[in-house]
Amino acid sequence: MEVFMKPISRSAMIASSKFLTAAAVLMLPALALSGQTMVAQKTDRPADAKSQPASEKPQIRIERRTPAYWRVTFDNPPFNIFGPETIPQMEKVVAEIEADPNLRVVVFDSAVPGFFLTHYNFTPPLSESTSLPYGKTGLHPLPDMLVRISKAPVVSIALIRGRATGVGSELALASDMRFASKQNAILSQWEVGAGFVPGGGPMARLPRLMGRGRALEVLLGSDDINGELAEEYGYVNRSFDDEKLDPFVDALAARISGFDRQAIADTKRLVDFASLPSDPEIGAGWDAFIQSVQRPVAQKNIGRLMEMGLQTNPDIEARLGHYTQTLADK
Repeated sequence: MEVFMKPISRSAMIASSKFLTAAAVLMLPALALSGQTMVAQKTDRPADAKSQPASEKPQIRIERRTPAYWRVTFDNPPFNIFGPETIPQMEKVVAEIEADPNLRVVVFDSAVPGFFLTHYNFTPPLSESTSLPYGKTGLHPLPDMLVRISKAPVVSIALIRGRATGVGSELALASDMRFASKQNAILSQWEVGAGFVPGGGPMARLPRLMGRGRALEVLLGSDDINGELAEEYGYVNRSFDDEKLDPFVDALAARISGFDRQAIADTKRLVDFASLPSDPEIGAGWDAFIQSVQRPVAQKNIGRLMEMGLQTNPDIEARLGHYTQTLADK
């Protein structure tokens, strides 16, 4: 089957770097005082709801539990796939996080059983990504938002239940803390198994969390990491029995949200100096990603996964590590 990007010559790539950056994201693996609000307002629709443009379908909602503590929930069933239609919604969320003077803590979680947040959507037309403007950091909007979440004067916590694959893993790594379900969390940087380089910064972040050897095991092994092993490796702060995960995260977020905002922001900023990768490090990974997704092996492997049922077959999405292994040369 034809995959979404045809190989492009190096000279054309250099001449059209911004175009290629947006195009390449098609191969990437991948939010407010009380009550819940949707980033894009949901309205009652007739039975032909499928006619609604993807860009208008709300995929993220913000629950302002208090002025200082928000829950940002991904709700894009069946697999919480992250695509170009998600990026403007996520950009609104990140901008709100940065702008609200009362906010102290944000928790990212999921409303979709079995999936925290997964890989990039491979099916939209190329133009839906090439038309996206670059972010405040000068990076493509996806790595731009991840960098801004890390540097925001607000504590970010990833509550991981289900699969955090590709973009989901990269969002978790960009967050200040990560807590996972022992029984129901899977983290994965699967890209090398499909023949390309991850683009959302895990090469820069993982070695700082778990050391070089374990980072390479995760990245080059391209396999699924369960919550218990993720804790042992430092991929997450801690893992909990599933029924204890939400109470712990909620209690920690509520506790931090009661502290002085300036003290939180200053302390986080000083920790950032010692621990965060620089924007050029993230950018270098993105450049490598751009080049790698053009190689024939990446084109072939994504095509094979799509033929198997990537994005449509629940078994493929739930066991992506297994199916990626089937692509390996024997």
